Amino acid sequence: MMETTRIAAPLLALAFGCASLPAHAAELGLARLFSDHAVLQRDQPIALWGTAGAGRKLTVKLAGHTVNGSANAHGKWRIELPPQPAGGPYALTVTSDGQTVSRADILVGDVYLCSGQSNMEFAVRSSTNAIGATYGAGNDRMRYLNIQKNNAATPQDELKGPAEWTPLTPETVGDASAVCYYMARSLQASYKIPVGFINASWGGTTIQSWIGAESLRTFGDYKAGVAAVAQYGADAAAAMRAEDARNEAWWRAHDPAAAAQRAWAAPDFDDTAWQTVTPAGSWKDCGLAGFKDFDGVVWYRTTVTLTEAQAKAANVLHLGPVDTYDTTWVNGVRVGGTSTSWIGRDYSVPAGVFRPGRNLIAMRVLNAGQGGGPSGQPASRNIGTADGQVIPLPGAWKVQRGSALTGLSVPPAPWDVPTSLTTLYNGMIAPLVGYKFKLAAWYQGESNTGAAQEYRTLLPMLMRDWRQRFDQPALPFLVAQLTSFSSTAKTPGQSNWAELRAAQAESVAHDDHAGLAVTLDVGDRFDIHPTQKTIVGERLARAARAVAYGEKTAPGSPYPLSARRSGNDIVIAFRDTGGGLATYSSDRAIGFEVCAGTACRYADARVAGDTVVLPGAGTAGVTRVRYAWADAPFVNLFSGDDQPVSTFQLDITASN
Repeated sequence: MMETTRIAAPLLALAFGCASLPAHAAELGLARLFSDHAVLQRDQPIALWGTAGAGRKLTVKLAGHTVNGSANAHGKWRIELPPQPAGGPYALTVTSDGQTVSRADILVGDVYLCSGQSNMEFAVRSSTNAIGATYGAGNDRMRYLNIQKNNAATPQDELKGPAEWTPLTPETVGDASAVCYYMARSLQASYKIPVGFINASWGGTTIQSWIGAESLRTFGDYKAGVAAVAQYGADAAAAMRAEDARNEAWWRAHDPAAAAQRAWAAPDFDDTAWQTVTPAGSWKDCGLAGFKDFDGVVWYRTTVTLTEAQAKAANVLHLGPVDTYDTTWVNGVRVGGTSTSWIGRDYSVPAGVFRPGRNLIAMRVLNAGQGGGPSGQPASRNIGTADGQVIPLPGAWKVQRGSALTGLSVPPAPWDVPTSLTTLYNGMIAPLVGYKFKLAAWYQGESNTGAAQEYRTLLPMLMRDWRQRFDQPALPFLVAQLTSFSSTAKTPGQSNWAELRAAQAESVAHDDHAGLAVTLDVGDRFDIHPTQKTIVGERLARAARAVAYGEKTAPGSPYPLSARRSGNDIVIAFRDTGGGLATYSSDRAIGFEVCAGTACRYADARVAGDTVVLPGAGTAGVTRVRYAWADAPFVNLFSGDDQPVSTFQLDITASN
């Protein structure tokens, strides 16, 4: 997955950052989630929480309601106010022992939680028709909150700061999630109540990152990885040593020279005979002899001299992006490794690893057949300190070829974004537990397209996990289905994207509180980030009207119910056809296939009311029918009210 978001926070934050609200906190405070302009969910108990002196009594006032409580022995408090109808703006005040904390311009209405990867993160300012959306954005009844990225090994009590609710104006709308905003705008216009939407997204991430540990550890082979993440949260140094052992075992199993070359990471190794390079792109383009066509392992080493004060304060190593798989050591101590080429390497370094005087930084890099090596500019490589200093690394590095290897992928650490386990739930969803929501919208799947069968379990697991944690067992979930991207098909074949779209559709179809927004017709086969987000948001809003607001309307696109033989024909029946199926630019529907075993062929298809007929397609051996089964299919089959039919596959039953 080539997405352009890079990790913004070092792994130090993963292990230690925002672990909880401070124990025995004397300062009265509200959680960051409750800023000025916040929107609270109507018609649900309103939970508020924060810090105060241990055991101190406090009073909360909102919209004419007053509730008393007290902080626990750890200096934390949580108070619940009764449900309230839509309204505001209100003032929120918390008082204790003469201290007062207040928040202004609080609304009560509907709150939407939007999450996923980059197509949910995609901002309004980059969307099609952004100029019109910007000029028309002024609405004092709408606000949004963009949650900062936080990769955390343990569930957090508090959001990474700052966290500010932002009123919707032409000046602020550009930073909002486009899909979430267009959905919220449509719903707010329909129901005329205050709306707040929270965006917790991270480009390129897999669904496993967003599921809580208690759920994810029950599935497949994830138990050990989830346990390793928990160990990282409890003892980062011990977890890193264990990961180093796992990583080196992999290397010894795949590279006969790995054990001997490991000495190249040692501070006292003599690299004077190595060549020198200033990395600024692929090693194949660096001009050094022996590197132009080399695929495999390359080692890099450099040194930096630190003062005693610098060594004491140094806590993070920034190396920029590296193509593709790196393992990095500081003074012989492994500090990290990442398995995605476009992600910047930001590795926390435990206290005591950097030393006064000479410090050795070593990288072992395996490329994936394209380029290879540190691909950022030299200025992106530096050491960060606890007091905010930036200590540049030398531009020149020593470099040496290792083993020639191809076709290998180094397994990432289970806490590494974008393929981490549970860590984004921990850092970006867990701090919201206690808040109530009208619905959740999910736009993710691009990074899971190689494992669609697994996704059939993971997507329902995520929906179930969040409902349990928010104590909303019927929380509506709206899923934006993957659109079309990448290769078009000239002949029938396999498609990871089609498999994933089918997994999404089937997961939603088996959930009474879920809806699907089909997006096949608004994709861009040349761009994984299509800009037409308005339609996606409005289709999510359509699903919300049926699933979350109880309107008696079809939630979205036509859904295939059955495929049966009728003589030599195959007849596919649909529901939610909007008065009857229709085809655009032809009197026939394109994209239908019939399959006998693994052999599939295109089939003629014609619309007949709520059905599609494949004339003469029911030949001997044909057992399945499928539609739009390609990464980037061309489609022309729609409902009578202009909703595209989704990718699907059905077994064919006997005629009645």
